[in-house]
Amino acid sequence: MSKPATPAKTAQPAKAAQPPDDDDEKAVPAEPAPAPANSKLASRRNLLLMAIPALLAIGGAGLWFGGILRPLLGFVKRPTAVASAEAKPGAAKAGPPASVELPEIIANLNVGPRRNSYIKLHARLELARAEDDAALKSGMPRLLDLFQTYLREMRPEELRGSEGTYRLREELLARANIALAPARVTDILFTEMLIQ
Repeated sequence: MSKPATPAKTAQPAKAAQPPDDDDEKAVPAEPAPAPANSKLASRRNLLLMAIPALLAIGGAGLWFGGILRPLLGFVKRPTAVASAEAKPGAAKAGPPASVELPEIIANLNVGPRRNSYIKLHARLELARAEDDAALKSGMPRLLDLFQTYLREMRPEELRGSEGTYRLREELLARANIALAPARVTDILFTEMLIQ
């Protein structure tokens, strides 16, 4: 009978003989020394690869939050009245804005322990639409409250000159738009302002 075939053993290559070394276990492979000119070039390249995107991101954020980039990219919707007026150059423009007289406002100013100082103010509000007149009438108590509260914290020095008047107009305009939302106040016209 025949014997079963046994698998043949494969020959393994013999390891190269290495000379015995005392510190064979502690041997550390030698690292190649970097070329000095190549490392300077690599560090500059890495700096540019990090600095350029950072500068672009900062510049883009500045343009976005500055309000320049949004209209350029089309993220700002233009009011339909303006868009239709520009589309039809021969079309008649909207009438003058509605104007509403405010009641006389008298408030004492913040002067600390000195003698009392007062402001007397007559003003007119210009509304964006004549339909907002009803919203103004219903929101008048809230509007007068916001105006009185703001005026009581003003100091007479803050109201001096055209800069003080301009600042007062801007602050009262912001408060009027808050109190009368969704109606929009476009301007505040001072007809009389007396500081005593």
